[in-house]
Amino acid sequence: MVLVSQCFSESYAEARPKFCAAAAATGGAIGSWLNPKGRGPNGEALFLDTARFGPADPENMLVLIAGTHGVEGHCGSGAEIAWLRHGGPDALPWNTGALLIHAINPYGFAWTRRVTEDNVDLNRNFVDHDKAYPKNDGYVALADAILPRDWNEATMTETERVFAAYAQTHGAFGLQGALSSGQYTHPDGIFFGGSRPTWSNRTVRAVARQQLGRARRVAVIDFHTGLGPFGHGELICAVPPTAKSFPRAKAWYGDEMTSPEGGTSTSAVVVGIMTDAFSQELPDAEVTPIAIEYGTYAVPEVLRAVRADNWLHQRGDLGSAQAKALKADMKERFFPAGDKWREMVWARAEQTIGWALKGMSSR
Repeated sequence: MVLVSQCFSESYAEARPKFCAAAAATGGAIGSWLNPKGRGPNGEALFLDTARFGPADPENMLVLIAGTHGVEGHCGSGAEIAWLRHGGPDALPWNTGALLIHAINPYGFAWTRRVTEDNVDLNRNFVDHDKAYPKNDGYVALADAILPRDWNEATMTETERVFAAYAQTHGAFGLQGALSSGQYTHPDGIFFGGSRPTWSNRTVRAVARQQLGRARRVAVIDFHTGLGPFGHGELICAVPPTAKSFPRAKAWYGDEMTSPEGGTSTSAVVVGIMTDAFSQELPDAEVTPIAIEYGTYAVPEVLRAVRADNWLHQRGDLGSAQAKALKADMKERFFPAGDKWREMVWARAEQTIGWALKGMSSR
């Protein structure tokens, strides 16, 4: 009997060998890419790993991605390993393969951060860096409050006052958008989209070309956590409603699918999302991306943990007792302790994977 809770890991150092062992046991072809810039908190090497299943030249490819926002890799890794241990590869339709991408942002996973080794939010990095970056005037207005000089009760109280004033003028969702939609002006801030493609960006593009270049249909499922009711997996279609993939996703996932641009999602409208890479690198394929966003805690608590972690790495002491407490809080906000949440993650993942496979096979 496979215990779902045992598919999840408490650290990147635990998750990587567990994933590779589960993939090897089920006949997966494993590939590994070493991050040349980052090391883990104990000096460990950091890898993006892949496992491929199915025929050499399938019409359809299922893609599961863990760790776009590093700390959220606990969730995605667990879902991938659960799929492997529950017979996922053997249940693939005859003309369908699967590609599992584990720890696409291994630095963030290892360090309990959302960002990469460059302090870049990978899900804001897939913009055209040769063009002018999207503006976020709200972030500019709030930047000093977002990253205070110190992290204590006084500065948190002042920040909440500034945020409340902004929300009174622009609304709660306006505040969320200013904070989280992405910004390209403050490299030391949160949700920073970067000034160039990151290592993870370049690597996943190479993986897509190498592993998926001959597929006619590609279903991408990217695992995220932090927004929405506890344990609920919201299916977010982040492409514009005018995109060709939008009606396909709607047909596959029905009323379960939400749209930030359509105003039905807990997520703000964001730019430069990671799954854009697949349609860009696979122009001849029908690419249908979706993100599963699992709820954890209230949005203000989650955003405070993100801000605290950013302050810690920008201005704090990683060896302090405060750092230990802030890291524990960051992990809990994105990977809640206990079996129940993890069982809910797998139940929704299994359901969503089933819908994606059915959608591709119905063509």
